[in-house]
Amino acid sequence: MLTYLLLIVTLYLAGNAYIFIRARQALRVKSLGAKILLTVLFWGCALSFFVTMSARNLAMPAFISHSMYIIGTSWLIFTLYMALLLLVFDILRLFKVVCKYRFHLSLLFTLALLGYGVYNYHHPETNVVSISTGKQYKDTTQAIKIVAISDVHLGNGTGKAALKGYVEMINAQRPDLILISGDLIDSSVVPLYTENMAEELADLKAPMGIYMVPGNHEYISGIDESIRYIKHTPIQLLRDSVVTLPNGIQLIGRDDRHNRKRRSLQELMAGVDQSKPTILLDHQPFNLKETEAAGIDLQFSGHTHHGQIWPINWVTDYIFEQSHGYRQWGNTHIYVSSGLSLWGPPFRIGTHGEMVIFNFQ
Repeated sequence: MLTYLLLIVTLYLAGNAYIFIRARQALRVKSLGAKILLTVLFWGCALSFFVTMSARNLAMPAFISHSMYIIGTSWLIFTLYMALLLLVFDILRLFKVVCKYRFHLSLLFTLALLGYGVYNYHHPETNVVSISTGKQYKDTTQAIKIVAISDVHLGNGTGKAALKGYVEMINAQRPDLILISGDLIDSSVVPLYTENMAEELADLKAPMGIYMVPGNHEYISGIDESIRYIKHTPIQLLRDSVVTLPNGIQLIGRDDRHNRKRRSLQELMAGVDQSKPTILLDHQPFNLKETEAAGIDLQFSGHTHHGQIWPINWVTDYIFEQSHGYRQWGNTHIYVSSGLSLWGPPFRIGTHGEMVIFNFQ
């Protein structure tokens, strides 16, 4: 893991150095004062991500922490696309295809992409899936409406205003049950207290309850601090536990893989009535054949974000057996959500945020 992080940091810094060199060549600034100013601004933005991550647990006004976070994380994506586009132009030069304004065109296209990404991020999809099971539960004449979300990442990126919109969107569906498959919290609970986000979470309404499991970011935030925060909300946290709803449907909530001592699915299934419907919440969609073998009716996961931006979605498609969307494995229905919100930069490029509605019967 450390090797992977060092590689990412090295590539990020190398990409910024590459962009900086090309910017100096293209802009040809003559004034020493202007050169110093532009250099400080560029590297200030490039290094702001590290400052933002280091200061994530510091209490500060929401506007300042939010601005730091957006600048720091957005520069990651700016670096990715600028470096890729400049590299394309440099490769074309090897084939004698020369463009005089390659830096300016790269900058213009990158900013256009980021603008589209912001718009796309602020317009998540609502995807409806009908799930039928042969198992019986009480009041089977009507389907149960389940709103399922994951990866909201509340914190310096997704603040109280965005959360208010999400709560209104969820409540507008009049769900019977709300399920959250991890990463409700981003990287610290401090911004959630600062903005009093529990006030918005308290407005979530579902007569059959609101349940969630931890994700890896609840552990990054500090699992004990995350548990304490969630206790101040109407959300019931499941950690390697089984809950039987009044109508007989059984919810199985697995702890995140960050907990090396989490119970196996087989252990959890020992306390389950196999004749009744089962819904599994597991943040990270690994070992899906195990879910199928256990006879689970529906698994809902998140974590992947479907890569969040192109071409990272190619990476998640390679890593995970099912990196996004719905698929039936035998008699088991599995849905991997791309997330309602996202981690870090506020861009969705080549992917979509989503809220999932299951009509379960």
